[in-house]
Amino acid sequence: MFYHDKKLQYNVRVDKPNPQFARALQQAIGGIEGEIRVCLQYLFQAWNSRGPVRYRDMLLDTGTEEIAHIEMLATAVSLNLEGASSSVIDTIVGNDPIMEKIVGGGDPRHFLSGGLGALASDANGVPFNGSWVVSSGNIAADMYANVMAEATGRTLATRLYELTDDAGMKDMLSFLIARDTMHQQQWLAVLEELGNGDARNVLPIPNSFPQNLENQEFNYAFVNTNIDPAEPTVGVNRRWTHGPSLDGRSEFREVKAQPMGGEPMLGPPTPAGHAQTEQMEGAGQKS
Repeated sequence: MFYHDKKLQYNVRVDKPNPQFARALQQAIGGIEGEIRVCLQYLFQAWNSRGPVRYRDMLLDTGTEEIAHIEMLATAVSLNLEGASSSVIDTIVGNDPIMEKIVGGGDPRHFLSGGLGALASDANGVPFNGSWVVSSGNIAADMYANVMAEATGRTLATRLYELTDDAGMKDMLSFLIARDTMHQQQWLAVLEELGNGDARNVLPIPNSFPQNLENQEFNYAFVNTNIDPAEPTVGVNRRWTHGPSLDGRSEFREVKAQPMGGEPMLGPPTPAGHAQTEQMEGAGQKS
């Protein structure tokens, strides 16, 4: 069950409406780095959670907080569009054919589809894609996915911060950037807890699969696919090619890539698939 409070989590103030910045803010709502993504990611991870209840509760708390961040950003988009309302309408009903001028370089769908409101889409108007949501059922894998989501989200928020000189928008983004910092830390804290004090102890993921069933020749080998003869075959100053593995269970090494399998030869096309006659007659030939 969810409840709502009519007040925003943090103050949203726009000193000077800017339709172009409203369009940029859409990336933080419906883009792959945006708040819809992390909101649904954490909530689905919580709803699908099996195991210690504290992880589900934390995910529910944070996923619900992300709803508040969507609300803040949608409010910011709407406020940035308010000052454009009269010129938007005048342009649309007028004879100006240049759509870019409709909202001063913004997104015309903010008026056409949203009535000067935010949309569930990115800065290019592409709708949010649910396939970006990661909920694997493996708590460690999900935590790493969450760190990545918060890292790219924080990067986006810092870029938006640099794009505006509006004091109100900088203040809002400063808050969101701070929350991204905390969320990165909490996901890493879960990994540390899962690893009994060291996040590296959760590796490899899933740790429930017996490692003796892995191909022991390749489970800690970096495969160098570079064919340049001038490149060294043994890595220099590359942590991932030598020294102890991060999980402490083996040693890294480097091997040159080489084919170990045969040339793939597929059977003839199925007649029901109606390939060309020549394909069927020439199946399996070298040339």
